[in-house]
Amino acid sequence: MDEFRSPAVVEIGAADNLSDLLAGRVRRWPDQPMIERKATPEAPWEQITATAFLAEVTAVAKGLVARGIEPGDHVGIMSRTRYEWTLLDFAIWAAGAVAVPLYETSSADQVQWILTDGDVRLVVVETAEHAATVAGVRVLTLDDGAIATLTAAGAAVPDAEIDRRRALATTDDVATIIYTSGTTGRPKGAELTHGNFVYLALSVVKRLAVVVPPGSRTLLFMPLAHVFARFIEVLVVPAGAVLGHTPDTRNLLSDLGTFRPTFILSVPRVFEKVYNSSEQKAAAGGKQAIFQRAAKTAIVYSRALDQPGGPSLWLRLQHKVADVLVLHKIRAALGGQAEWAISGGAPLGERLGHFYRGVGLKVLEGYGLTETTAPATVNLPDATVIGTVGPPLPGMAVRIADDGEILIQGPGVFTGYRNNAAATAEAFADGWFRSGDLGSMDARGFVRITGRKKEIIVTAGGKNVAPALLEDRLRGHPLISQVVAVGDGKPFIGALLTLDVDALPGWLATHNLPAMDVDVAAAHPDVRAALDRAVARTNEAVSRAESIRKYAVLPTDFTVANDLLTPSLKVKRDKVLLAYADAIEELYAGGTGSGPAEG
Repeated sequence: MDEFRSPAVVEIGAADNLSDLLAGRVRRWPDQPMIERKATPEAPWEQITATAFLAEVTAVAKGLVARGIEPGDHVGIMSRTRYEWTLLDFAIWAAGAVAVPLYETSSADQVQWILTDGDVRLVVVETAEHAATVAGVRVLTLDDGAIATLTAAGAAVPDAEIDRRRALATTDDVATIIYTSGTTGRPKGAELTHGNFVYLALSVVKRLAVVVPPGSRTLLFMPLAHVFARFIEVLVVPAGAVLGHTPDTRNLLSDLGTFRPTFILSVPRVFEKVYNSSEQKAAAGGKQAIFQRAAKTAIVYSRALDQPGGPSLWLRLQHKVADVLVLHKIRAALGGQAEWAISGGAPLGERLGHFYRGVGLKVLEGYGLTETTAPATVNLPDATVIGTVGPPLPGMAVRIADDGEILIQGPGVFTGYRNNAAATAEAFADGWFRSGDLGSMDARGFVRITGRKKEIIVTAGGKNVAPALLEDRLRGHPLISQVVAVGDGKPFIGALLTLDVDALPGWLATHNLPAMDVDVAAAHPDVRAALDRAVARTNEAVSRAESIRKYAVLPTDFTVANDLLTPSLKVKRDKVLLAYADAIEELYAGGTGSGPAEG
């Protein structure tokens, strides 16, 4: 049983809380910008200093007090990623209350479950449509002036009351209840404390100082209902960094261009899409071969950085040419000054990791869960092994159980699930949190993720197959959006694929094919040939017993709207298997399944 514990680099007091982080920011950098926001999508970015932000937080906190929110009460937030979410988060904490985030894509049934289980007394939503999903709880709507309403209501509340409430929370008190995405069953409410956030934020600021120095900038576009974005929202405060928000990802590229982040927070799917769209754009201009050569050079150059002596003179010259022709355009698309990216939520893969490092964007892949307040491990600027998720963060420990499960311990680990003692007990083994993920770890503590414990496929021949490797490699093809490997109890591994509707038109055009919808494309021989080649390349990474023998192209992609993706873009595997049970049976019966190998 392997175990590695990283030494702590910070200490926090028993009474430290999230409001203290904001107060410390105001003391250190009172007049420096802390947040930049846009009044409208077309408007320029406006700076908000730490002092000005604290004043707004205090005003909104007073409004919550005036509305009857008591210390320890639970307040919900349901919105896209926008400035007001961060404002409300810190105002709720300043009022001594607990924030309960809800995904703005949640159904009325999901909302009702969270509001009831979370005992939410007031919820602030973004739109009238969101308000319509709420029943039995007081509602304020951002689009109808919720912030102004709260500010006006709190005008008579004295500053001393907010000062008193800010000091109430200790490190052990719950700061937020984040409901897990729910890939299976009802979401469980993970109770995360002030200490979880404060300790990890200060540790990351200390250990990743070169990534998040004072004045660094990041643009949030992931949902703030997710723990990953929520942690970054907190991290920027003690770091002295500047935060921006993009509510609509359709504006992401233009916002990146004008905000110009120095570090980027994202999930691998976004990095895949940037790569694929860049390749398609090059192909549309007749420069696909140039792009592919430049991409290969970037990957080879990055790999050489890890070798004794580094890249040769000839490789450095090739890399310089590739940068002039192609690579600098990708940096420009990300705003022109991004040097670092933090990737989490799913495996990034070595190919993309090396590609982006070759471009000039150093991707620090990390790993964590809602229950670990986001990061448990992360690659470090001075210690990166591409293909791993890095060593444990300072103060955190990782153990690999005998069956390969990753166990986690440390100040970032949650206290338990709300109203669910049985699930809490099941989540721990001898004081270690059971992640449910499988992995390995080297002697230096660098962790590799190999799959989910519950997703292991056992074929009829008794072969145990972790689907993540197959799915991640195959999903990197520009035509493919989602992949679910199947084969439990079956004679071989198969796969369900969906086509990327955004990438399809460009791919067809660059291959001199007419425009066609997904159904027609799925049966087109040229598309099938491309998918066959992608499957064959994927199979090179595994043994024949683990390889994909047949695949089916599904007519519809997995989305949040059809309940086959969680709001954090994880596939709801059980629901996919149920929804496409007939397609799976046809795959093994011969039917519509096809692929590069039969049998």
